[in-house]
Amino acid sequence: MSAPDPAPLALQALLVEGGVVSDISADAVASYAGPGFVWLHAEGTGSAEAMHLPAYVPRMAAGALLASETRPRCDEVDDAVLINLRGTARDAAHGSDGLVSIRVWVEGARVTSVSRYRLAALAKVEALARAGKIIDGGDFVSILAQAISTELDPEVADLGDQLDDCERMLDGGDIYALRRKIAALRSQAIVLRRFVAPDRDALGQMAQLDFDWISREDRMHLREAADRFARMAEELEAVRERAALLHEQLTDLRAEMIDQRSLGIAVVAFIFLPLTFVTGLLGMNVEGIPFARDPWAFWGVVAFCVVIGGAVMAWFARRHWLED
Repeated sequence: MSAPDPAPLALQALLVEGGVVSDISADAVASYAGPGFVWLHAEGTGSAEAMHLPAYVPRMAAGALLASETRPRCDEVDDAVLINLRGTARDAAHGSDGLVSIRVWVEGARVTSVSRYRLAALAKVEALARAGKIIDGGDFVSILAQAISTELDPEVADLGDQLDDCERMLDGGDIYALRRKIAALRSQAIVLRRFVAPDRDALGQMAQLDFDWISREDRMHLREAADRFARMAEELEAVRERAALLHEQLTDLRAEMIDQRSLGIAVVAFIFLPLTFVTGLLGMNVEGIPFARDPWAFWGVVAFCVVIGGAVMAWFARRHWLED
């Protein structure tokens, strides 16, 4: 039995020409030679292969667009650019880190993008494209970068806010639940920084490329997005370091709590040690125990034990053990 054919990509394309935006077919994108701007987007890879992309995409670029594992990068290939970015997924269930990649092949007036899962920022890019705000590849990448960084910025800021809440809960919160929460925040910050820093580098590299279709305004927007990613990377690094410090503080608090409880147990044991000796000595079932038949003897022993216990507690108080 022959193997099933690879699942085709879900393709959609837009044409922006003379201020008019229209949907066109993927075949029309390959054959279009007008003055307008075309954007072809492919979503969902499955077992897709390079043959599912239009023939104008070079084989090397097609392999990079359809790779199962990617990291943010920017490569200049002849008169085109291959750029990969990572952004927030529209559906948080996609990917363990909540970020999905978008791979873009930019040829000035023609852009081909591929994403395995739906990118949250893509809706904003599509809306601006349908409004005629994107007229070349420079506009597309700069708008995409701004949209991704704008979507991701609140998520990074929220990590810092949650860590602030954890710091305020140090004195009166459940340290065990707090440790689990801080560990989760630290893990999330590490995962996000893994892609945020390369996003910054990729955009900074593209802003330096010498192409006519990357305008001065596009470069400004690319640098602005790269700066936002740089700030997020710094904030994530700060979250990671603060989380490590908080974890150490919680460990110290836990050790202090154990010491206090051990001290309390030791104090109680020291108080009852002489009392146990007295009661054990008088409780022996042998002849000759003094005052065994006197009616006042029981209360006398109780009073003696109280005096001994009070003396031991006074000694602990004088040594300041009870204050700890």
